[in-house]
Amino acid sequence: MQIRIASAERLFDWTNYTLLSLLGIVTLYPILNVLAISMSSYAAYVNSPLMVLPSELNWDAYKQIFANKLLLTSYRNTLLVCLGGTLLNVTVTVLTAYPLAKAKVRGDRAIMFFIVFTMLFSGGMIPTFLVVKGLHLYNSLWAVVLPTLISTYNFIIVRTFFETIPDSLEESAKIDGAGHMYVLFKIVVPLSLPLMATICLFYGVANWNRFFEAMLYLNDRDKWTLTILLREIITENTDLFSSTDPAADSGRIYPKTLQCATIIVTILPILFSYPFLQKYFIKGIMLGAVKQ
Repeated sequence: MQIRIASAERLFDWTNYTLLSLLGIVTLYPILNVLAISMSSYAAYVNSPLMVLPSELNWDAYKQIFANKLLLTSYRNTLLVCLGGTLLNVTVTVLTAYPLAKAKVRGDRAIMFFIVFTMLFSGGMIPTFLVVKGLHLYNSLWAVVLPTLISTYNFIIVRTFFETIPDSLEESAKIDGAGHMYVLFKIVVPLSLPLMATICLFYGVANWNRFFEAMLYLNDRDKWTLTILLREIITENTDLFSSTDPAADSGRIYPKTLQCATIIVTILPILFSYPFLQKYFIKGIMLGAVKQ
């Protein structure tokens, strides 16, 4: 009986290893393919479009996109939206979740109902556009940040975690004369650092990839974010694809290599920052998932 159990466990383990390995390959291959194409010439891409390693290093695409001032401007705007937006997102989420979890606000059930209601129904694109325009936020980076200032999903995670913090900690601080803001920022938030890191990751990735709001509200090229710039590179200059002899014009930069180079430049900050937050990721989700 023990041999059968051991064999079943080994089969289960090997099945998991195989499936996870295949999932890893499927996940990594598109990134490696885009990276290889971005560092190759267009002729090399045509000869081997499914490459994983570049046949010859060619940095012309990166030189061209970094020489374009629009890329640097878009990078600056994306950083402003990502860093400033994430700071505002987390602050508003914490300030909204804490009183509904701890302060016993009057009508907290009604407030929670209206907050959760937004997960099912929204105001719609046209009413939201009219509100943004009426507040004179159109063609401003605030139009990308403010309409998505708080995520109901993240709010529920934070509120659920705050409810798991023992009330005795807050009561002890209040006996010593501490107010709600002191308890929040000196006791509750420090105890919630793993969760805060997770929420920052959620908001940061969402703000970095913000596309629809930027496309809808930003017309001035000086206000573009990286996602809009990437869309411009993908959709414009399609006549270059009509070339039938790429090797005949080796000095020309073709859209495919520009697209891949821009994609790599766009995703690098997220790829580099995620490993530093990964250790908090699973822990933060589990801490806010169960109410004790």
